[in-house]
Amino acid sequence: MLQQYGLGLGLSSAPLVTKARTRSITAENPNGEKGQGGKEANHLGTGRKGRPAITLKQGDEVTLAEVQGTGIIQHFWITVTDKTGKGHAGQFVLRDLVLRMYWDDETEPSVDVPLGDFFCNGFGVRTNVSSLPICVVPTGGMNCYIPMPFRKSAKITIVNQHAVDIGGFFYAFNYTLVDELPENTAYFHAQWRREAVTERGKDYTILDNVKGEGQYIGTYLAWAALERNWWGEGEIKFYMDGDDEWPTICGTGVEDYVGGAWCFNNMKTNEPESYSTPYLGYQFYKETTEIDAWYGHDVPMHGMYRWHLPDPIRFERDLRVTIQQIGHDHAQLFERSDDVASVAYWYQMEPHAPFPALPPANRRWPR
Repeated sequence: MLQQYGLGLGLSSAPLVTKARTRSITAENPNGEKGQGGKEANHLGTGRKGRPAITLKQGDEVTLAEVQGTGIIQHFWITVTDKTGKGHAGQFVLRDLVLRMYWDDETEPSVDVPLGDFFCNGFGVRTNVSSLPICVVPTGGMNCYIPMPFRKSAKITIVNQHAVDIGGFFYAFNYTLVDELPENTAYFHAQWRREAVTERGKDYTILDNVKGEGQYIGTYLAWAALERNWWGEGEIKFYMDGDDEWPTICGTGVEDYVGGAWCFNNMKTNEPESYSTPYLGYQFYKETTEIDAWYGHDVPMHGMYRWHLPDPIRFERDLRVTIQQIGHDHAQLFERSDDVASVAYWYQMEPHAPFPALPPANRRWPR
């Protein structure tokens, strides 16, 4: 039973007592030590909320959590300001902070994603999310419930590539220590990519160069529509286990992939309608052509997620995931070019191939 390894299954496992040992890392107990939390002092005295948050120095990679031994990160929560000033350099904290995770003393991260995008908050903009693995609640409380097991060690860092220091960075990593994990336990991975201008007729790559055995569990898309008319006719494709020219799994459209239909259109208002559910959502929609004094011409922006938790995409040797940019002009399909960013979430047995290098912060900023 997975419960004995600390991999709980929800309400059904709540009454089951195991030998897993619960720990938590916060700014009040940065090493997660037993009986060592909340000891910092302030003007109210010792143990009276003396160190609830930290400051991220500009340019630093700060270790938020480091654990030795075998265990599972079961939940973590982060909140931080999303702006430090006007203009691009102060607006996009959620794209300028990079979340990284390292398992079992590896030197290449298994997670390398801008903080906001990891939590399905692309474009550097806060938005609420009510999904099962990721929840973002007012105001900017970012929660992750994806289980993240490790056998030897875990290290989680945040990189501040913003223009200035950022104060008031709050976090909590809740995990269990266990004696062992099942042999078939894989490691969590997440990767961010972006093409600011996609090439017409060429599918955008969400994930590539995955070798080994594992399962794909989710996609987040931050899609800025650069051309007129409906933008979401493209099909998602999963190439697995030796697929070359043609994929094993091919979707029917972008809105279809995230569980929507007919351009997300509300037939009464004739406007797109957003939604956020446990496994899929179109939770961010910004449609404007106004000329903004700071940013110039804004473009329509669309944030979407799809979790493959009840239906993971399983692979035995390799995996590649792409999505097309195809539109419809009310008469016919047409090839189009858009600004697409994505996060791929998956489990695989280690080792993993090194990720493509993240572009510098100002090349990650949205339009």
